[in-house]
Amino acid sequence: MTTRDQFSIFNIFSPLGLLTILFLCSMSCFNRVEEKNANTREGLPDQESWKVTITLTDHGTIRSIVRSGHLEKYDDKQFILLDQRVNSDFFNEEENHTTNLKSELAEVEEGNDFMRAMGNVIVVSDSGVTLYTDTLVWDSKEELIYTEDNVMLTTEKGDTLYGIGFESDIAMENWRIIKPSGVTAIKENEQ
Repeated sequence: MTTRDQFSIFNIFSPLGLLTILFLCSMSCFNRVEEKNANTREGLPDQESWKVTITLTDHGTIRSIVRSGHLEKYDDKQFILLDQRVNSDFFNEEENHTTNLKSELAEVEEGNDFMRAMGNVIVVSDSGVTLYTDTLVWDSKEELIYTEDNVMLTTEKGDTLYGIGFESDIAMENWRIIKPSGVTAIKENEQ
């Protein structure tokens, strides 16, 4: 026996060598099939887009135009996640602009155009009212925006109000802070 034969466990052309090679190849293929099945699409979006604009309508009337840097759409849940610089314009029944909303994220339920804005939410109405909060919900069917979080609101007259909880029409003409507190610029003789 030569030195070369002593270090060789098997000869690849021997029956044992061929069986070993076949075994390793089959295990390699089996592992790839398992890895492929482990990489399912569960939990992943069905569609993804960047620099998007979504138009939300009610019977053909534009109610909101929503822009975002990134969108993930989930078909089974009828759900859209907007997760980069959300900027939304809202319109009344005559398609006149009423309000602008900015937030870090937003979720849209497609079936009912129910939108939840989250993260540094700022809403500015064309009438001059500005709302600051952490989350805000827009219910398009009820024509309401609302939150249960802390809010800060500045009015068109320069008043600053604070509170917990808020609800309003989308134009922020008829608004209410649920648990208010704050400072007003109204003087006693102006009442």
